[in-house]
Amino acid sequence: MMIPYTKMQGAGNDFIVIDNRTLKFSHEQLSQFAAQVCHRKFSVGADAVMAVDFPTGTADFRMRFYNADGTEAEMCGNGARCIARYAFEKGIAGEQMTIETVAGDVPAWRLSAKHYKVTLNPPTVTTFDQAYPNPMVSFVDYVELGDPGIPHAVVHYPGLAETELEQLAELAKEIRYWEVFPKGANVNFYEEDEKGELIVRTYERGVEGFTYACGTGSGATAYVVTKRHQQAAANVLLHVLGGELTVEVDVDQGALELIGDAVMVSEGLILDENLAL
Repeated sequence: MMIPYTKMQGAGNDFIVIDNRTLKFSHEQLSQFAAQVCHRKFSVGADAVMAVDFPTGTADFRMRFYNADGTEAEMCGNGARCIARYAFEKGIAGEQMTIETVAGDVPAWRLSAKHYKVTLNPPTVTTFDQAYPNPMVSFVDYVELGDPGIPHAVVHYPGLAETELEQLAELAKEIRYWEVFPKGANVNFYEEDEKGELIVRTYERGVEGFTYACGTGSGATAYVVTKRHQQAAANVLLHVLGGELTVEVDVDQGALELIGDAVMVSEGLILDENLAL
């Protein structure tokens, strides 16, 4: 089977994008496809697969998102920016569009050739200052974006910029599976520098490891920090492993806008001889 695909990345978060309007893969097939083709060294390799599909409502198209382990996720901010560019480049949508996701409709805008903005799903569940049973962490904040919510733990971690990810891996996994989180959680460690900019490192469920960036994680972290500063609104610059992202936060409205690059990497045909759908 030859499967047309586009490889994209946003702040180092990389994706395999396919047009399922023609492929017509079922949920089970998309799950299996993602688990196989995202496997680095053995196939194309990526953090996730995104499939463009027909919308069920009034959106321009439907975004179906599958993590590298084959699990379907509610939404992905960096993925939404990339799939917005894909839709524009392929003539599926114009410079302003609406993307249907499991977590709700997501407006998106083309700002320039590579620069895209998406409205993240708003915070629907927030719990601050949860005491955590590990001396490495004082407390954990919890934010869900959208409905059903994308779960994020937000953890202040002084000295993050100088900390090797290997030193954080066990703690991240422990928090990711903390029993108080009903769906588990993505884990976002952060510290604030002298300019008020954030350094963020995210351990993503589904990937089960640190990624170069997480759009919804950046949004959740920016929201938490803005709330803690008792600001009504802020433009937050975040330094992630894959580069920089900006989140425009309006606390009163619960509005989060994610801005960053969406980069086309390659296009071609997946010819994986071990792929069985």
